[in-house]
Amino acid sequence: MLFPFDTGKTSLDNPFIHYLRQQDPETLAALAQEISPEVRQAMSGSMQGLAGVLPPEQFAVHITTSRENLLGLLSSAMMTGYFLHNLEQRYLLEHRLALDAASPEQEPES
Repeated sequence: MLFPFDTGKTSLDNPFIHYLRQQDPETLAALAQEISPEVRQAMSGSMQGLAGVLPPEQFAVHITTSRENLLGLLSSAMMTGYFLHNLEQRYLLEHRLALDAASPEQEPES
């Protein structure tokens, strides 16, 4: 289990939550700027799925939760975001390597 949601631990016992609280808002904002629109869209869909978002024109959804559960959701979302970002970086690297391998070799100029 990645996160101790149901172990009775408080957020102070969770090293990841402790780490998040120590970060400067500027650092977190800079990290958020590096996220591509595709990863943002995937994260939005993931979070909406977790929160059970229904169409607002047909439903008035109100979510009530504890602070601990909200912190768990935040840490889960951040880990998912990091995973998706790293996966995107891997895809881009593999794509660039494939393009380089497919292009003809150029002789270095003397």
